[in-house]
Amino acid sequence: MKTIAVIGGGITGVTTAYALARRGLRVTLLERHRYPAMETSFANGGQLSASNAEVWNHSATVAKGLKWMLRKDAPLLLNPKPSWHKLSWLAEFIAAMPDYRENTIAIAKLAVAAREHLFSWAEEERIEFDLKRAGILHIYRDRADFEHGEDVSLLLAQGGVRRRTVTLDEMRAIEPTLAGDYYAGHYTDSDSSGDIHKFTTGLALAAQRLGVRMCFGQQVVGLSADARGACVTVLRDGVPDIGVYDGVVVCAGTASRELAAMLGDRVNVYPVKGYSITVHLDDDASRAAAPTVSLEDDAAKLVASRLGGDRFRVAGTAEFNGFNRDIRADRIAPLVDWVRQRFPGVSTRNITPWAGLRPMMPNLMPRVGPGRLPCVFYNTGHGHLGWTLSAATADLIATTVEANLRSVAQRTAVPLKMA
Repeated sequence: MKTIAVIGGGITGVTTAYALARRGLRVTLLERHRYPAMETSFANGGQLSASNAEVWNHSATVAKGLKWMLRKDAPLLLNPKPSWHKLSWLAEFIAAMPDYRENTIAIAKLAVAAREHLFSWAEEERIEFDLKRAGILHIYRDRADFEHGEDVSLLLAQGGVRRRTVTLDEMRAIEPTLAGDYYAGHYTDSDSSGDIHKFTTGLALAAQRLGVRMCFGQQVVGLSADARGACVTVLRDGVPDIGVYDGVVVCAGTASRELAAMLGDRVNVYPVKGYSITVHLDDDASRAAAPTVSLEDDAAKLVASRLGGDRFRVAGTAEFNGFNRDIRADRIAPLVDWVRQRFPGVSTRNITPWAGLRPMMPNLMPRVGPGRLPCVFYNTGHGHLGWTLSAATADLIATTVEANLRSVAQRTAVPLKMA
């Protein structure tokens, strides 16, 4: 039986390990934290949102980013301090702008494919994760943003996502608790929301039942590979330990760039920081005033999701500031203010702030496929749609790993002919 190391215990690593185990491969998952889903998969916006498949490589995004550079509370914030990593990423981001339409459609198709896998896995493994299949409502405050949204809806339709236009009255009917003035909206009834941490933890337990060996508290510090396999060096209680595998899949989020370099590959993932708050609905009035439908506010670049009966998650913003994980008060404040303005009946007395680093490729397309060597594979760089896309990319990479390793085994099994 072939042995595979999966590096990373977030949503992409856990789904990848699970998909590989379902194919009968012997899988070891390596994660530096004590538990799965402790970084970017811990407290995201909670959306499974094919309707949010639009890539960011658009002139409007660049214009807004330049306009917001001097605002500390801006939805998109770029630290002007230069670094080669940041500059190379931004250059490739701009170079990918001609592919905006094609990539948006491709992401939409991938998100639709992911739904089937994720829901079937959750049902089969009986994973409870506050799933709410009530759709996602996109809200717009002015005509210009709404009309751009109309163009996006046409692209999403080509990818199999039906997002319909709704009037202000229809918006009120879909989410009666929403306050404020709006121009119009879009509603995607096939989208969903839930708790990514609960889902990932539940799927990790399911993967263990399938035989996946979970190795937590182990930092990968060395990687090497050749045509025969891969060597992975981890620190276990401060002591180096080397494991040898037939193949390795890098699912390490923002750490993927450094790990790929060890293997001779270039994976230009950049850490784009996002923030969230979890609003604890401690009283009946707050529970009644909180939304039940997941939302996306286009102008504020925020999303919101109800998590069960007593929690409400608001997340968003994009901060280009390297590997800085600080939870800044001036970045959390706009999220709290948004709740007060849009849902004034919700108490914000008890909130939990969080920040995580989204692993983004310059074209916002995840890196899914083989590396330079036949035993090296990648499933990383999912950006703001990690949970939405994870089940599909896990299935794709598991299929690729299985096929490639079978091909390698067949080639090496052929006896050499004597001259």
